[in-house]
Amino acid sequence: MKRATIEDVAALAGVSRQTVSRAINNKGEISKTTKEKVMAAVAELGYRPNRLAQGMVTQRTRTVGLVVPDITNLFFPEVARGVQDEGRLHDYNVLLCNTDDKPEEEIKTMYSLAAQRVDGIITMGSKATTKELTVFANTFRPIVFINRFFEHPHVSVINVDNFQGAHLAVSYLIKLGHRQIGMLVNEDFTRSQVRRVQGYQKALQDHGLSVVDAYLVDGAPTLQGGYAALSQLLSQFPQITAVFTYNDLMALGAIRAVHDLGKQVPADIAVMGFDDIGMAAMFTPSLSTVRVDKYAIGQLAMRRLLQMLDNPDTSSHTINIDVDLVIRESTG
Repeated sequence: MKRATIEDVAALAGVSRQTVSRAINNKGEISKTTKEKVMAAVAELGYRPNRLAQGMVTQRTRTVGLVVPDITNLFFPEVARGVQDEGRLHDYNVLLCNTDDKPEEEIKTMYSLAAQRVDGIITMGSKATTKELTVFANTFRPIVFINRFFEHPHVSVINVDNFQGAHLAVSYLIKLGHRQIGMLVNEDFTRSQVRRVQGYQKALQDHGLSVVDAYLVDGAPTLQGGYAALSQLLSQFPQITAVFTYNDLMALGAIRAVHDLGKQVPADIAVMGFDDIGMAAMFTPSLSTVRVDKYAIGQLAMRRLLQMLDNPDTSSHTINIDVDLVIRESTG
């Protein structure tokens, strides 16, 4: 069966080709009645716009690449949903790419997306080197980075206020009376560069407490990583009464480890997470954490990318996302 063309739609609806284009692209320059007539013809003929042909004229494919380090981490699907929903409002499709937390896969994926002529790229938690990202950004625009400090005229950055979030979390634990507070750290990053680690340290110092480096234990940012890191921490320092974790997955793993060690949360060990993933409120005990509006981050990233597409000469800037504490059962 022959594929319907825009001319076929125009003939059936009794309008011009340009009117069909305006109706399909929601240009708002035609009457409601005319648009309904056109869309009825589109449905009857099963017409689908040829994106490739449109792209040759507009120099846009109406696709955006979204690069995430680990789609199984419950933080990232919420951000991805925000990106997709916002993109849909503007007739954009989103290509979701998972890198398995591998910097080399991240760079390979970005070049692959560029070769497929996506209009822009949003990437989260980038671990590629500054040199690699600079080389790529020199030849591709626009790019939005989420939670990665990076300066380039083709790039905009959206960062969660990780320092403030960590400072709030640890200060709250101190307010509860805890003085021996450990931290489970993402092993994939250098500690001195992690804002959540810096916020943890500053909170201790601001309350006159010493920073004990041995109280920071590295682990994978997963349930299993949190379980192993908490077990190691308590085996070496049983005096620990509270722990702040890099993310909620590590916190939930830590809660299970406390249980398996014959202790209780929060009676023996208070646990504080970061991110407020959906599982945090459903766990027993429910997890106290630092809330990040992940869906809003995704929406904001997509809006910023579209702004950069429409105004390519606009100077890039960093957008900081505020956080707040959510107190539940795990801290008492």
